[in-house]
Amino acid sequence: MDTIQIFILSLVQGITEFLPISSSAHLILTPRIFGYHDQGLAFDVAVHLGSLLAVVGYFRADLARILHDFFFSLTANGTPTKASQMAWMIILATVPVVIIGGIFKSLVETDLRSTLVIAITTIVFGILLYWFDITGKRSRDEYTVNWQDALVIGLFQALAIIPGTSRSGITMTAGLMLGLTREAASRFSFLLAIPTILMSGALVTLDLVQSDLPVMWHDLLLGAALSFVSAYLCIHFFLKLIEKLGMLPFVIYRLLLGGVLFVFFL
Repeated sequence: MDTIQIFILSLVQGITEFLPISSSAHLILTPRIFGYHDQGLAFDVAVHLGSLLAVVGYFRADLARILHDFFFSLTANGTPTKASQMAWMIILATVPVVIIGGIFKSLVETDLRSTLVIAITTIVFGILLYWFDITGKRSRDEYTVNWQDALVIGLFQALAIIPGTSRSGITMTAGLMLGLTREAASRFSFLLAIPTILMSGALVTLDLVQSDLPVMWHDLLLGAALSFVSAYLCIHFFLKLIEKLGMLPFVIYRLLLGGVLFVFFL
């Protein structure tokens, strides 16, 4: 891979992983648009690791409190707190994607990676995001998420195995539907990304270990670093601006992207 290709793919992964516009769709489409060969399993692992480190780094204080309270609550003298409750909600919301993703893994990796599927899901779930953004009550924070909410958000997240849906977008949609504020829905979505990216990265790593592909360490380190920086900045500015901007700019982008796919790639 040349430096320009690494730069483009890393930035695409880092930025789109946490915006409600679908990273998988962009990673599938970007090589097609620029005429690149498939970037390979090792590079996918590297850029996902960069994104994972970015979200862990950004929410390090929240994560420290959540993990501390979670493990303390498991002891004899431990009492539940909002932070320990958050840990359980993240765990519960992760379960559906593990089960459904495991069942439909082969289908997702073959038949659903088509431009038509991406175009449809980009538009349909973009409209759904806008609908709940304007109709949701937006009165709750992420620490009010209960087990029913977590299960709903988890089931919505499972839809993100379909390319073009957007894991961030569909979980934010669910959060808005349940009455969370834009920032709260986004924060819960980003925290929920940690176990999800970790598990998907582990599966890709397992595939990599079982393959005989050569490893270009320089490319991987550069890709991970660029993905980390772009993802970190993306999270920071998104959370700063989302209450003022709303979801409309991202919905418009999704509609335009879906329209372009229908016109030029189908």
